[in-house]
Amino acid sequence: MSSTEDFYRARAVESQAQADAAALDNVRDRCLRSAAAWEAMASRAARTDKLRAETEARKAAAALVD
Repeated sequence: MSSTEDFYRARAVESQAQADAAALDNVRDRCLRSAAAWEAMASRAARTDKLRAETEARKAAAALVD
């Protein structure tokens, strides 16, 4: 897990907590949208990290064969 992904997930948790504490519906909705956006960014960051690691491993294996 990258520090970027950790940051995004922390912001998602923070936004969810703000939504839980919100008294106004529009504020709650805004915080829930924010939490969903942060979570989506965290998922993309995780997928990117995974693909990057796979690519690096594939390149390293190819370098050993050559």
